[in-house]
Amino acid sequence: QVRVVESGGGLVQPGDSLRLSCVVYERTFSNYAMAWFSQAPGKERLFVALILWSDENTEYANSVLGRFTISRDNAKNTVYLQMNSLKPEDTAVYYCAVPDREYYYPGRGLNEYGYWGRGTQVTVSS
Repeated sequence: QVRVVESGGGLVQPGDSLRLSCVVYERTFSNYAMAWFSQAPGKERLFVALILWSDENTEYANSVLGRFTISRDNAKNTVYLQMNSLKPEDTAVYYCAVPDREYYYPGRGLNEYGYWGRGTQVTVSS
C-alpha cells in the first residue's frame, strides 16, 4: 500500500525559510508527478506546486511563485518544498499528493490525486 509521509513543518517568523520533505513508500516514485497543497484553517485545500517525473518540469501557484521551489530526489523517493520569504498568509497544513497514474500530468485539481499524506503544519508568526 502506498504511504506518503510529510515532515519539516514548524513555527517560523516572517521572512524565514523552511524545507518540507515528503517520502513515498511502495511506489515506483520516479514514474509519478508529485504535488504539494496547502490548507489554512477553515479554508479549502489549495494547489501550491507540482513537479513532473522529470524534475525539469515544475508549476507553481501565483501566490508562491519566486518564493517556493519544488524539487525531487528519485533515489530517495523524496520530494521537497523549499519555502523562502515566508509570510503569515502561508500558515497552513501542507500536504503531499501522488496521482494514481504513471507518466500522467495531474494538474491542480484535488481529484487527480489518489494518495495523500497526513500533512505537516507550517506556522508563520512574529
